[in-house]
Amino acid sequence: MVKKIPNPIDRHVGSRVRMRRMMLSMSQEKLGDALGLTFQQVQKYEKGANRIGASRLQQISGILQVPVSFFFEGAPTQPGGPTGAFEDSPSPAYVADFLATSDGLALTKAFVRIKDAKLRRRIVDLVQQIAGED
Repeated sequence: MVKKIPNPIDRHVGSRVRMRRMMLSMSQEKLGDALGLTFQQVQKYEKGANRIGASRLQQISGILQVPVSFFFEGAPTQPGGPTGAFEDSPSPAYVADFLATSDGLALTKAFVRIKDAKLRRRIVDLVQQIAGED
């Protein structure tokens, strides 16, 4: 039996659900309870293995306190879909993927708590030097 590959849009929406849930420090179990689902079903949604229907997405947006459009921000474009002026620009998906991790979320939360703008800039410079970015 061939394993089905999740649709890129479903994976993106799922990763945005995960990112927002983690931003609120909400467990998969708590979100599942609010939706009347098991945490395993929430996991499948977050991985894009199961598609989230429109009414369920509306319900999730209410629980996670974001508009439905939040889940589609930075979504990959579909072949044959609408084209836009930014089609050739790099996708912000790598940022969303990073923010969806516990390290990404912890780093972001800590970084925004730094009040000194010069210190924040020095931290960015340091990380860029460590990463070897020019």
